[in-house]
Amino acid sequence: MHNLAKIMSLFCLWIALSSASTTASASYDLQATIDAAKPGETIIPPAGIYKGNFTITNAITFDGSNGVILDAEGKGTVLLVKTTGATVQDMILRNSGRLHNELDSGIQVRGDFNILKNLTMENVLFGFDIQQSNNNIVKNNKINSRDVDLPLRGDAIRLWYSTENKILNNIITDSRDVVVWYSKNNRIAGNKIRRGRYGIHFMYSQYNLVEKNDIRNNTVGIFLMYSDGIKVLNNKIIESSGSSGMGIGFKETSDVIIAGNDVLGNSVGLYLDVSPYQPDSENLISDNNISFNGIGVQFHSDWKGNRIVHNDFASNFTQIVVRGGGSARRHLWDSNHWDSYEGFDKNKDGKGESPFDLWSYADRLWMDIMPISFFRGSPGLEALDFIERLAPFSEPKHLIRDQQPMMERIAGLDPVELKTNTIHPEPEGDFENEAETKRAEAGPAPKVVHSPPSTALQLLLKARQSQ
Repeated sequence: MHNLAKIMSLFCLWIALSSASTTASASYDLQATIDAAKPGETIIPPAGIYKGNFTITNAITFDGSNGVILDAEGKGTVLLVKTTGATVQDMILRNSGRLHNELDSGIQVRGDFNILKNLTMENVLFGFDIQQSNNNIVKNNKINSRDVDLPLRGDAIRLWYSTENKILNNIITDSRDVVVWYSKNNRIAGNKIRRGRYGIHFMYSQYNLVEKNDIRNNTVGIFLMYSDGIKVLNNKIIESSGSSGMGIGFKETSDVIIAGNDVLGNSVGLYLDVSPYQPDSENLISDNNISFNGIGVQFHSDWKGNRIVHNDFASNFTQIVVRGGGSARRHLWDSNHWDSYEGFDKNKDGKGESPFDLWSYADRLWMDIMPISFFRGSPGLEALDFIERLAPFSEPKHLIRDQQPMMERIAGLDPVELKTNTIHPEPEGDFENEAETKRAEAGPAPKVVHSPPSTALQLLLKARQSQ
């Protein structure tokens, strides 16, 4: 009997504590506290679920590390940051509204030099909506959209006419896009992006830097549309699948550098449509590992102006495709590694003595006639392709010539080991590059200093500067 009374007493105490923690917001006016805080002050509200829509208009630090949850109850934006120099950190924001025309979000930013970090977004339409706002830092956040069909979800991060922002080390799952509209000089680095539509999508946005992101299982990894001068460096773009799946896509995009990326297991590794577009411009595609894709590189048409050098092409079902029956010989192909190259290296300099030539035979049927693509890789089409190569009954199309192909894999990894250790998603761990993001908190960061590129890439950049 004594034990039963003790258990009942403990149970009542637990109920009381639970009730206090979840109803703290009833006796604590959070918005009034935010409004009363002077610039430079820090507010640390007690633990609890605070319901409604909140606004910050002063340069304060809003710290929710006590266990703060902001809940918009399905209406509007959870938190509006309408100031310069505020910090919002360590809390959960959930249950935004559902209206796309209102951009219902976890956080809307309408100001400069704000820091938004260590936040968890749950069941929000848009995650961060940043409009006409500059020099903000969005880092170490977890963002998840509403559980609706993919096109109806909001964007995890949306930049609109915003410059010099840093999007660092966020984990983004099951949202629609990370999209950058009319925005320059932003840095998007160290993020993990999973199961969205576009991992990162640029529209009319120049001179942005995209580096060291891990982008997997989206429909499209990175897409550059009408966006010049972008650098895409040292990212992993893996398993972009479906009929429109592609690792990195370009449309009417010029003066970009695509270097040091792992583009693995996608329907199409690289897709180029009228790129470069500007007169006398070029795109540099160098030091990438383009492997295990359905198509390594696909050109929408017979175009020119890309330098495709020192890349690794291995275990792609088809290396190069040019739609419309054209060729890709007007691009510069040099010093790439091709796993189907059959030449020799007599002088042991690591390069083949004869060029690598790629021809298109009867297997073009599946490229030009959509229903036949269903039979790609089938015994019948493979037999037709073999007979065509053995005794061509039509003139084959000369697709590319790499004058000095590399003999060894540039990536330095065995294909089986690479596929086993890289393509399959790893367990999610702690955020990376934390020291780097701490330096970013100090305010407007200096220009980013990158690790040295390969010798081949350095020579090409030097050649570009001298033109």
